Amino acid sequence: MPTYLTPGVYVHEVRSSPGAIEGVGTSTAAFVGKTPLSVAEDLNVPIAVNNWSEFRTRFVGEGGTHNDFSTAVYGFFDNGGSRCYIVNVGDGEITGPRQGLEALEAIDEVAIVAAPGRTDAESHEALISHCEKMHDRVACLDGPADWDDATTLTERKRAPSSKAKTKAAAADASAGFQRPRASSYAAMYVPHLEVANLSGPGRVTIGPSGHMAGLWAHTDATRGVHKAAANVALRGVLDLSRHITKEEQGALNPFGVNAIRSFRTGIKPWGARTLADATESEYRYLPVRRSITAIAESVEEGTTWVVFEPNDALLHANIRAQVSAYLRRVWRSGALAGASAEEAFFVKCDAETNPPEAVDAGEVRCLIGLAPVKPAEFVIFEITQSRDSGESAA
Repeated sequence: MPTYLTPGVYVHEVRSSPGAIEGVGTSTAAFVGKTPLSVAEDLNVPIAVNNWSEFRTRFVGEGGTHNDFSTAVYGFFDNGGSRCYIVNVGDGEITGPRQGLEALEAIDEVAIVAAPGRTDAESHEALISHCEKMHDRVACLDGPADWDDATTLTERKRAPSSKAKTKAAAADASAGFQRPRASSYAAMYVPHLEVANLSGPGRVTIGPSGHMAGLWAHTDATRGVHKAAANVALRGVLDLSRHITKEEQGALNPFGVNAIRSFRTGIKPWGARTLADATESEYRYLPVRRSITAIAESVEEGTTWVVFEPNDALLHANIRAQVSAYLRRVWRSGALAGASAEEAFFVKCDAETNPPEAVDAGEVRCLIGLAPVKPAEFVIFEITQSRDSGESAA
């Protein structure tokens, strides 16, 4: 308290409750691969770029020749992406020590991860494992350019271990495509795209992950992360490596393979599924996965103020008020289903969720239920803040 030297009335602003929870960003991407221009000190170091000119100057160089990776990054910016991190692995692989992906663990703002041009099982597994470990980002995977029949993309086979399969075989297309394992932290798109050759006349064929990451980012910024990045014409795409029919998509969609198709109105992604098993996971829809991930991270970061606070009824009431206010804004934005806030979510933080054993352990537990726009069913997750260690889990 201040020292008062003269009689009078003194007014002081006292913070009666924590500040509002701010939603985290969801549009920052990260690309792992080999850039046309390599500098030794940049290898496996995430470098932020905010536009195509900045990328071209640093990673292509004056008069440099573009490769599939740089063409994919161009597709990201051309389709509405505004910020990304580039991790140049040079001639190395993203498998093995996975240094490129490990370097991204320290970059909290990354919400989309891709390795343009990589369709081998080890690369897909590395991307999926990274996203599952981080819990705050989703992988955008390139499927194969072509395939014999739908079973190639829909039947999962046990992938060979990294010890049993050499790096040369992993990079060799003749080794065959291996469908990624089930995960709600990844989405896969087929087929590949025909785009203009940035180094001269003609066309090149590249994977769709760069263009799709740009569309994800653009949709997040203009409509919100709860809106599916689909049924929107991709910019800069001249043709497809394979034209998928309605019947073929009917076989692919239930297995979470997102088709990019050609219509009179343009070439558009015509699916928004994750690789989660459709019959086992409420996260089979990509916008639901990404929305829940963003909400969980926002709540986690917005409630760090509770660390070292007394774990009593007043703290529980403040948490309920803060989280409820945030979720009410999320509901009003259209990201949650329900005619009322009560139908859209619930927040429970009281003596029941915080029994004596939890209090003694230094934990504050808040139970949150959400009804995502699609499907309209509750998804339960629990946020735990530890007063002792300053660590949190979602």
